Amino acid sequence: MLIAQELLLSYGATAEHFYPADVIFDEGSTPKYYYQIVKGTIKLNHYNESGKELILAILTPGFSVCELLLFIDKKYPVNAVVVEQCTTLKLPKADFERMLDENPALSRDINKFLSERLYHKFIMLENNTSTQASVRILGVLDYHKSFSGDETKYSFEVPLTRQQLASMTGLRVETVIRTIKNLEKQNKLEIRNRKIYF
Repeated sequence: MLIAQELLLSYGATAEHFYPADVIFDEGSTPKYYYQIVKGTIKLNHYNESGKELILAILTPGFSVCELLLFIDKKYPVNAVVVEQCTTLKLPKADFERMLDENPALSRDINKFLSERLYHKFIMLENNTSTQASVRILGVLDYHKSFSGDETKYSFEVPLTRQQLASMTGLRVETVIRTIKNLEKQNKLEIRNRKIYF
């Protein structure tokens, strides 16, 4: 959900710059700010008991970062880690709440956006329980494409590496590579210059 930068700045947002591997917040910390990505990429991840990384989302410009936790009194269940050099607009929680109170249409838009994200997350989670690698991968691709606004075939350049797809689906990288090649043969996606188009 892209909130107009001018509106965020008018409520006191400040720009922050980050570099790859910088941690914006840690799992277990308390949400204090609304973050909106202006440029770059951020991943939301978690490490299981054996140290294996699970990527829950890859966020790109226009996305906010775990904004839903500003509405409840819970700690972050994930880490937010910079993948590509990044700039965010950062707005303190109290100012974010005031902005929503004073802009009811924006509040409704955020509710709709959160509902859409949750809906697609449910679908992706359902797909991740499948024993078929292709169902898991297509579920992740569908989820990310759902925010692009263009549903035509092969219109969406997938912003994920094969390793990231593996971390999001619980598959091995080799399985992801093999499955993507099979999906291309089935005309479910295209590969151009090593990039996936869905």
